[in-house]
Parts: sequence; structure tokens; C-alpha cells
Amino acid sequence: MKNITYFLTVLLLLVLVSPSHAQLYTDGYVQGLFGGQLEKDNPTKSDQSVSETRLQVRMESIGDAGEFFSRVDFVYDGLADETEQYDWEIREAYLKFRLGDKLDFKIGRQILTWGTGDLIFINDVFAKDYRSFFLGRDDQYLKAPQNALRMEYYNSIGAFSFVFSPTFESNRLPTGEKLSYYLPPMPDGLGGFTNGTIVGTEMGDNYYFNPDEPAKTFGNSEFAARFQRQVGMYSLAFYFYKGFYKNPMGLNASTMMPVYPRLQLYGASLRGAKFGGIFWLEGGYYDSKDDPDGDNSFMPNSSLSGMIGFERQIATNLTVNLQWQADKMIDYDLFEAQQNPSYHYRDEIKHLITSRWTKMMVDETVMVSAFVFYSPNEEELYFRFSTEYKYSDEVTLTVGANVFDGTYVNTDFGQLSLNDNIYTKMTYNF
Repeated sequence: MKNITYFLTVLLLLVLVSPSHAQLYTDGYVQGLFGGQLEKDNPTKSDQSVSETRLQVRMESIGDAGEFFSRVDFVYDGLADETEQYDWEIREAYLKFRLGDKLDFKIGRQILTWGTGDLIFINDVFAKDYRSFFLGRDDQYLKAPQNALRMEYYNSIGAFSFVFSPTFESNRLPTGEKLSYYLPPMPDGLGGFTNGTIVGTEMGDNYYFNPDEPAKTFGNSEFAARFQRQVGMYSLAFYFYKGFYKNPMGLNASTMMPVYPRLQLYGASLRGAKFGGIFWLEGGYYDSKDDPDGDNSFMPNSSLSGMIGFERQIATNLTVNLQWQADKMIDYDLFEAQQNPSYHYRDEIKHLITSRWTKMMVDETVMVSAFVFYSPNEEELYFRFSTEYKYSDEVTLTVGANVFDGTYVNTDFGQLSLNDNIYTKMTYNF
């Protein structure tokens, strides 16, 4: 009901602000997505990973006073319970307008993104949908929508961007329904703790924990800012964020249930042409406000993260990139002293290497894409592969796979090692 009210309110604003001669554009697509699990031991309720039909309708109105844009998804989920099979979501519904020559506003439900990395996010701490990402939905679904006010100011110095989100929006993580995940030791109700294990819906009603999100108060609003300037051939940017970690990385000391700790982020990036390709650098300092001294074992330590990347075309219609990220934990000696040596825990510096390979063939109607994440010290890997065939301007066929591997069950990709899946989808654009 709240979504319907919100959508109708935005439509009413569209009518009020748009002149009679505003142009209205509509389009969208219908898509069938079907996937299967490759691991028999996965504790999810079905050996299918996804079975859904999706209708997306986009609408845009452009007039002298401003612009309205909406993107609404309607989904039939063949794997959900009967009462949950039909769902819909407003992914975008915003008004965009300009005051004077230097000030732009965008208000409403929108997708927020910035930073330089390819699927590595340091200063982009806006909400992500990893459930969609791991199941084979289109790449656009990696970014989760959120309600926000975005303001951009331009002058001779550079471009200033400000984002205000009145309520916290968390990452969408595996819940055990279609994707199993690692559940860390939890209170067993008898004064002890359960063993950490991979869990899913097949294990009954106790597989799932739903962390309480920060209260919807003004003090818990999210605020982000960016300054961007062109320096010669390079784009230079500085970032700031005040809010919360997007994953439930902390524990409430009283209830021993997961929570979202407070976070402030300070970062910078540089991107431009170099060595016949595109080169980028990005770094950020994660200031854990609930553990400033690194001595609270229930909260994440502050950390410093940096990344370097390069992309170029190395052959006809073949583009390759390579990225390396290093994440250094602050006050690591205090963290290490709090760990149980019988369990795996991270190194002081965690390394992640990624590479994307994209090949266009058959008059660019076929695209073959592969992307690999590999952490040498976490001993884990995630491989994404897809082949896309553009049958016509309207119809696209895709086949792909997601493969996970890891030595330890409590690492980012190691916990997903039972979720290997293949999928196929057909999209009709109208």
C-alpha cells in the first residue's frame, strides 16, 4: 500500500509540473529467467535456483519544467509460496529539474552509483542486491533502489554532488531460500552457542535471521557527498559518506543478534586514459564509529581499502580488464587477540584480484563475457560466465553460470560454494 501511495503521488507531481506539450515515452521488456542448482547438497528447498517471469515498464516524460522517469517491475516467482508468487517493485520513480544554470535536483526513488571500479565498490556504498547478482538477473539489478534527494552543483572549480537518504537501505543478501549462506555461531537458548554452518530453507524455520535495521529517525539518515574535477586527461574525485555498514557486520552485545554498525567513509579516485586503455585508482578509509579503538570484539574494526585497475582492447572486439584491491584492517593486533585460533579469520591485508573478458562476435550479435573474482589469502573464487545472442532488435537470448569455491565456509565466496548454478533467459523488448 505504501508503494502504491508513493507511486501515485509521484504521478500527480508529474501532472502538476509537466506542461501540456511535454513528450511522454514508454517502453519495457518481458523476460523469462530459469536456473538450476549444480550442487545436490545445497540446503535450499528446490534444486532450481530461479524460475521467474518479469515485466518491466519504463515511462519518461520530458518537458520545459523538468523530467519524470519511472521503472516498475512485475514478477511471477514460480519457486515462492503461493501467497508470495506475485510481486512488484518500483525500481525508479523520480522527478529531475534544474534551478538556474548550475543546480540540478533529482528527488524520489532512484538508483545511486559512483566510483571507478568494475564490480568492486569502495566509495560506492549505496545499496546492492547480491541475491539478483548471484542468480543471473540482468546486471542492472545489482544496484538496489532507494529513496533519496540528489543535488548537483556545477561551477568552474568542479562538480559537487550531495545525496540525502532519509532511511537506511541495506544490501540484499542471500536468505537461504534460493541461495544458502554461512550462519555464524548464534545463541542456542541454553547459555551456549550453535556451530557456524551453511544454512538454507531445507533446514526448517530456524535457518534465517533477519537483522533489525537502524530506526527510521532523522539521526539515522544517510548522507553522501562527492567532488569531481577534470585534471588534464584524468577525472579526480573525493568522497564522503555518513551512515551505516550495508551488511550486518556487528553483534548486539545484549542479544547477540547481528546489527548494522555506524560508518563514516572518506575516499578519493582517479580515472583516465593511459597506455592505450583506461586506468583507474581508488581508495577509501572506513571509519567504524562503533569501534573507534578496535577493541570491541562485537563490531568491525576500521579499515583502509585501495584499488588499481586497467582496461584495454587487446584484439579485435576483445576487451580485457584487470583489478587488484587490498583491504587493510586497522588495529589488527587487537582483532587477532580476540579470535579463536581453531576458526579461520582474515589476514591483516585481504587481497582481491578480478578480471573481465568481453568478446563480440558474429557482427556483434553475440557477446561472450567472463568475470572472475579471486582472493589468494582468503583462498576463494567466484566465476561468472554468460553468452548473449541478440536474435533481433527485440529478442535477446542468454545462457550463463555462477560458480563459487572456497577453502573456508565463513569467507565471502566460500560460504556460497554450494550455490553453483546455470541459467537461461529470454528477453523481449517493446
